[in-house]
Order: sequence, then structure tokens, then C-alpha cells
Amino acid sequence: MSERVKNPFKKPSMSGARKRIRTAERILFDMPSSSQRPGAGLNYHIKTFGCQANEADSEAIKGILETLGYRETCNEADADFLLLNTCAVRKSAEDRAFGEIGRLKGLKRTRADMLFAVAGCMPQEENVVETLLQRHPHVDIVFGTHNIHKLPDYIETAIYSRERVLEVYSGEGDIIENMPRKRAFAHKAFVNIIHGCDEFCAYCIVPYTRGRKRSRSEEDILTDIETLKADGVKEVTLLGQNVNAYGRDLEHGARFDTLLESVAKTGIDRVRFMTSHPNDFDERTLEVIAKHRNIMPHIHLPVQSGSTRILKDMNRKYTREDYIALVDSIHRIMPDVSLTSDIIVGYPSESDADFEATLSLVERCKLEGAFTFVYSPREGTPAATREDRVDDAVKKARLRILNEHVNAAYKSGHERFLGKTLDVLVDGVSRKDAAVVSGYTPHHKLVNVEAPAAKAGDIIRVKITEAKTWTL
Repeated sequence: MSERVKNPFKKPSMSGARKRIRTAERILFDMPSSSQRPGAGLNYHIKTFGCQANEADSEAIKGILETLGYRETCNEADADFLLLNTCAVRKSAEDRAFGEIGRLKGLKRTRADMLFAVAGCMPQEENVVETLLQRHPHVDIVFGTHNIHKLPDYIETAIYSRERVLEVYSGEGDIIENMPRKRAFAHKAFVNIIHGCDEFCAYCIVPYTRGRKRSRSEEDILTDIETLKADGVKEVTLLGQNVNAYGRDLEHGARFDTLLESVAKTGIDRVRFMTSHPNDFDERTLEVIAKHRNIMPHIHLPVQSGSTRILKDMNRKYTREDYIALVDSIHRIMPDVSLTSDIIVGYPSESDADFEATLSLVERCKLEGAFTFVYSPREGTPAATREDRVDDAVKKARLRILNEHVNAAYKSGHERFLGKTLDVLVDGVSRKDAAVVSGYTPHHKLVNVEAPAAKAGDIIRVKITEAKTWTL
């Protein structure tokens, strides 16, 4: 393990997160030696909030903890090290996390020797850190999204120096390679290809919590995928806050479409990616997807609003017409594609006409589902200063109406597969019926099927006999 943290209090700066000061540095994780195992014989428990990026981070945190000797427990009361990996994208996510932090104070009181850590996106916010310092002294370790690799140092400081540790980096962050991981599934894996985001949408806190965009090298990415394939992984999902921006910050000018083709050529069974930004999606990428059978025909393309006026205010950098034209290109090149999206209702100044434009876009673009959200003001973002807020009752009514349209889109997207035989990658056995397994089709449709001989990681042929709103 490297030296202990000399200055255990380093706070975040959201203004600093906007600045690009230098090129991201590639750093190899310093693996602790076999003699440096402070967790030997101890248990850990992690609760993860938020998106796939947080899930991938938790896999790295678990990998690090297990190199330190810790072993995972599903029971928080048995944990010697307890960590919350938090999400900041909406206020409701923060409220849930703070509720958990408060609830766990009682557990910490009965387990004085237990280490309690808060990590992820929330600590990247200045106001969150001040709240943790002033109101939650039972939290021993606080760190953000850029310094997961320093967790061994933080644990060492907390155990041996009996000091509270708070260290959060702002700015663009570095690229840490070679971190150990404990994956949630043996047969599928997340692979980060780009960290951070430079879009600075007016409502979004992600560039502040995840930093400016910085791409991994194609060589490192392909090495990861070849290793995963050799380990028996059937499906990889390429991750980034904006995967389409991959490579633009690299000197040799790499592109997402060329990386995607290289990944497909590894021969791994299935390739997925998310999330895409419409402003950066091009036909070259579509042609690569259409060309390779192992790139799955599902595209998640967040639109956020169907109103050009609202899109401009959001700083999304495209119009309603631009999005529709892109979707038309997608359907022309990939007629069988499944297209899903993200949609926000109740954004400041959103009128009835703006909302109707969103509803009509769901139908016009033949979306087969969407994640829907009520606008949540995030401190430090431009939209949070707007005074022309939509009434909460109106927001809730619009969300209900939107969800009715989206649910119908889910159902319609499922019905087109009735009577067809599809390849399903099995995730596991139903908790209710050992004869039933569930898994996903290439179009990312969830299928439940009676197949008692199938096991996780198998790709089985399934004839679709029923289409429900959420499953086949």
C-alpha cells in the first residue's frame, strides 16, 4: 500500500470541475502486496445507487476490497466495512442516500469498529460534503468518482491513524488502468471507454461529478475485452456518459465507430453501448452496427424533450427536427432496430405545447420505451437558477400522461416479436420458479421462459408466445 493520506481533508470545487487544466494522465493501479491485507477475515457490504457507471465503479471498489482481504456479505449488520456508492443526477436520489446515511447511524453506534464510507457522485458536490462534515460525523471515509484507486490508502489511514478521511478531486480526473474488479455477472461485463462529459446540459450535474471527457486508449479497451472473452464473458457493454464522443480528446484522433468495429472483430458474442448523445451520433456508427451481427440492434438515444425551444434552453445543441432526421436515418439503415430514450418533463418554462411536442415525438420516432423523469433542479447548474418553474402538480400530471404513452410504446415494441424465435442470453433462474429463467434478446427485451436445463451465460433459442408491457 502507498503512504497514508497526509492531508485527509480535500474538498470538491464545482467551479473547478468546469475547467480543463491538463491532459488526463494514464495511471496504473498500485496493487497492494499480499502482506498488506487490513481486511483479512473481515466483511464488506456495498449499496449502489444510480446508473451503469456507478455499477461499474462498485465492481472496481469490490475488486479493491477483496485484494485487501475483505469478503462480501449480503447483510449490512455483518459488515466491517460499509460503503454507499451514491448518485447525484436527481434530488430524489440524494434524499434516498441521505436517508440511508441517517438510518445507518444506529448501526454504526452498535459497531464502533465498523468503517462507514460514502463515495460516488454526491461527494463531488460542495454542499453535500459540508452536510456530511457537519451532520454525519459517523461517516469515516468520503471520496468521489476520480479517486477510487486510493481507497487502500484511505482505509489504512482510517484504521491505523484513527483519522476521518475526506478527499474529493475536482477537474477532469485521470484514467486509472488495471484496477481489479468483481463483476455482478460472470457472463457479461461493463467496459468503460470514456469518462466524464463536456456537454454541460443546463440541467445536468454529471460534468461536475464525473469531470471533463477523457478517453481510454483503444489498446487498453481491446485488451480488456480480449481478457473478458477468454474468461467466458459473452456480452460487453461499452460505457460512457457520451460514448459517441470517444477519442476526440486523444492526439491520434480515434473515433467511436472505429473502436466499435474493432470491438466487434474480437468475436465476442454480444456488444452493447450506452449512452449516446444525438449531437454526436453519425451514419458511420450506424453502418458499423448494421454490418456486424454481434453488435446488438438496440440504441438508447436520450432526447430529453420533443420541443426545440426547450432543447435550446437545455443546451442540447440539436433541434426536434435534427433528432427526427437522425432517427429516420437509424430506421433506414437498421429497419429492425429497437430505439429507447430518456425524457424529462416539467423543465422550467415547459408549456402545454412543449409537452404535447414531446408526446408526439414518442409516436413519431417509434420509440419502444423510455426512462422518464420529472425535472429536478441541481445546485450549481444553470437551470437551477431559473424562476419560471412548473408547478409540482402539473409535473406529476405530465409524467403520468407521458408514462401512459411510453408504456404503450413498450408493449408495441414487444408485440412485434410475437411468434418469432429469438436468441436469449440467460441471466439466471427466477426466484419464484426454478424452472423459469430470464434473459435478454439482442433488442434488449426481457424474456421469461420455462427452461430448467438452462443456466446463466447460455444463449438459448426461444419462441415468443406472449407479449406483456415489460416482458416477453
